[in-house]
Amino acid sequence: MVNIETTNPATEQPLASYSAMTDSQIDAAVNRAELAYREWATWTIDRRATVIAAAAQLLRQEIEELALLITREMGKPLAESRAEVTKCALGLDYYAENASRLLADTVYETAADRSWVSYEPLGVVLAVMPWNFPLWQVFRFAGPALMAGNAAVLKHSPNTTGAALAAERIIEAAGAPAGLLTALIVAENDVADVTARLIDDDRIAAVTLTGSERAGAAVGSCAGRSIKKSVLELGGADPFIVLADADIDTVVQHAVKARFLNAGQSCISPKRFIVDKRVADDFLAGMQRGVSALTVGDPEDPATDIGPMARRDLRDLVAGQVAETLSAGAHLIAGGKPVPDRNGWFFQPTLIADVRPGSPAYEEEIFGPVAAVLTFDSDVEAVRIANATRFGLGASVWGADLDKATHIGRQVVSGACFINAPVASDVRIPFGGAKRSGFGRELADAGIREFVNARTWWTNQQTVIGTGR
Repeated sequence: MVNIETTNPATEQPLASYSAMTDSQIDAAVNRAELAYREWATWTIDRRATVIAAAAQLLRQEIEELALLITREMGKPLAESRAEVTKCALGLDYYAENASRLLADTVYETAADRSWVSYEPLGVVLAVMPWNFPLWQVFRFAGPALMAGNAAVLKHSPNTTGAALAAERIIEAAGAPAGLLTALIVAENDVADVTARLIDDDRIAAVTLTGSERAGAAVGSCAGRSIKKSVLELGGADPFIVLADADIDTVVQHAVKARFLNAGQSCISPKRFIVDKRVADDFLAGMQRGVSALTVGDPEDPATDIGPMARRDLRDLVAGQVAETLSAGAHLIAGGKPVPDRNGWFFQPTLIADVRPGSPAYEEEIFGPVAAVLTFDSDVEAVRIANATRFGLGASVWGADLDKATHIGRQVVSGACFINAPVASDVRIPFGGAKRSGFGRELADAGIREFVNARTWWTNQQTVIGTGR
């Protein structure tokens, strides 16, 4: 029997041990999900909404326990964990209140007496979710997918197994059929094989993944071979473009908060700060002050701004990327190394300037507390630098001239562009990426319509006799 051990990244002490599922247990779990789907799909949207709204209320009632679970499993400060649980509840409320409108038939004018498109569930959806927002990522998918009438099988990251089981428990306790959201406990070494087998399983109708580029390529390939719908939300090396007319003090405040939230472990946090040379010195000085003021420490301490990274291997990867970037000619302004002389997988808040093309901080995603500053002489150069990556998740542009900032933003390839605001996911607007940041959309109307059959209807009051063709 293989056990999955979860570990507190702040203390390196074990948290819990879970028995990995056998093949027969996984098969039984998928069966339960399929049976739950067959029942759930017959429920009216209003009846489903009652369950999803109840789940939101349970999240609020258990906010302290769930926040502590998140913090101890992956390391973010408790205040951020509470905010994550609250966001989950708000997201579920949104779909409970709006699904009937978002899934209403779309009527078309044709030669028929009446023609329309209905939005009907696909079946059981496999969700492969990451550890960095261990509840939000699950409910961001589950809210719309379940309200559309689907069931879900969840393959979560092993280091956040407790969060996966909590999500399953909350949906069932809210009144859903048993197995509607089923968490699979899969050993790390078996993830690739189990995921591929599940995607190929006729009981699985579609798959969604939030994770790395490598994982997305594997899942997308499997889904393609099985001719199944997939939605992929992958990594990002998001540009944060600062124009000469921007309010630098305000921009710096947003830049520090956006980059170092969750210890920089967010796909949509800005990774590359692309700054007009005329204001680069002021921006860099402000960033240095902001980064130096951040408190690294115990994520359960209210005074802590940045907790540990989620795993040792992730911290070591970031350390290697920083070292390689510096070796390529960049200048270290602050941080740059693991926090010395303490337990836990902590990395110093890091600021790097004069980042050179070809280095990790210029072209790759650094998934940790590292801000990379690059400069430009012209708008054309700013756009060129922003697009000099294979990723295209989010982008933000900062400047007093909104028309100019928007014009520059239109030239940057991304799934989202925010002007004078950091990129964030909001349940009321679609979210997703371009290029190798993935495809498909989550949230809002686009999100709830990803995992449905858009079924065309054509009706006449009586048979029309014609030649046909």
